[in-house]
Amino acid sequence: MDELKALGWSGWFAETAPEGGADPGTVARVTAELRGEYRLRAAAGEFPAQLAPRLRKGAADRLDRPMVGDWVVIEPVNGGSEVTIHDILPRRTLLARRGAGGGGEVQPIAANVDLVFIVMGLDGNYNPRRLERYLVAARESGAEPVVILSKADLCPEAAERVAEAAALGPGVRVVPVSSLAGEGVSAVREVLAPGVTACFVGSSGVGKSTLVNRLAGEEVMATGAVRERDAKGRHTTTHRQMILLPCGAIVIDTPGMREFGLWQAGEGLDASFPEIAELAKGCRFHDCSHAHEPGCAVRDALAGGEIDPGRYASYLKLRKEDEEAAARDDVAARQERKGKERRIAKGRRVVLRKKGQ
Repeated sequence: MDELKALGWSGWFAETAPEGGADPGTVARVTAELRGEYRLRAAAGEFPAQLAPRLRKGAADRLDRPMVGDWVVIEPVNGGSEVTIHDILPRRTLLARRGAGGGGEVQPIAANVDLVFIVMGLDGNYNPRRLERYLVAARESGAEPVVILSKADLCPEAAERVAEAAALGPGVRVVPVSSLAGEGVSAVREVLAPGVTACFVGSSGVGKSTLVNRLAGEEVMATGAVRERDAKGRHTTTHRQMILLPCGAIVIDTPGMREFGLWQAGEGLDASFPEIAELAKGCRFHDCSHAHEPGCAVRDALAGGEIDPGRYASYLKLRKEDEEAAARDDVAARQERKGKERRIAKGRRVVLRKKGQ
């Protein structure tokens, strides 16, 4: 199992895998995906892969199909030059976002990651409210968030931004980095132990790929320039892919994200706003929205200057977004159930007609 441990395999996966799904010869990890095409790495090497018909046709949504970071059950085909993915092993962590637009479909980012590196550039990309959003998603995923403030050499107020980011994420490590100068890279490398999987998220042009290249010690990712007028970059990373570092850690680089809608907030919201979660225990109503109810300890603290108004407004916005998304999911689930019932009923009518002929 040493080959699998180098890819991030642990006792957790062995204990939760179904019978026959923990054999080194039958499991592999998804290292890349591009338009439904997969590449896997297993004990025997790296292979292209295709989905078994059950996974290809029976997926209710994107989460029912493999994503980068997944451990999957495989079977060799074509003489062993290619494999078929037959099943997805249980995920220990799952980082996902809500897609843009009215549909709001879930968009997976990575599975089974231990660390989520939230990268923001101090050249104009840094945004406290967006950082809070990333922190909620990272905490809810089950992984540990780490904030990386890139291009620190371009910001005279870098120390102030580091202090602000640390206050926004209590207990979260914040690392200022200048990848081009090599400053702060060793601090990032310190948290990357052998077998640990880290996922990079952030906007285009913030320096994710440049930092990955620094950690790898070679040019493994393409990089691009950033427009000076708005600090925005082009999508030099076009798909999610996994890279094994010389230190033994595994990193997943992702395309830049213009928007990051919350898929689920749950406990991640309270963990990211601990001061509000603690105050909420003193509210008169257990389901207080902290917006208008009488006896709200949160609004009392706000009026008394105990809570930052920006943090309060951000909390309410993220909570409302999460509640609206949950309501949409309920409606979508009901519609999917009705659709299945209609298909079953239609099939039953066809069978009855044939019997009556």
